[in-house]
Amino acid sequence: MPDFVLFQRDDCHLCDQALALLAEARLPDFHSEWIDDDEGLEARYGIRVPVLRRADGAELDWPFDVEAVRAFAEG
Repeated sequence: MPDFVLFQRDDCHLCDQALALLAEARLPDFHSEWIDDDEGLEARYGIRVPVLRRADGAELDWPFDVEAVRAFAEG
């Protein structure tokens, strides 16, 4: 199981920016979870995406930058 999940939606320019930041921060193993077709995820994350969640359940809401991602990854 990945250490991180990026909650995002289709056709989301902020999500695209977040993906670029995760790459720049060299975030270890993560996967993307699209919220578009899931009512529960839509209700929880609909206006917050992109959101990065750590395996321990902690979440980092947008906007974030490379330094914030690195600090978040360190726990």
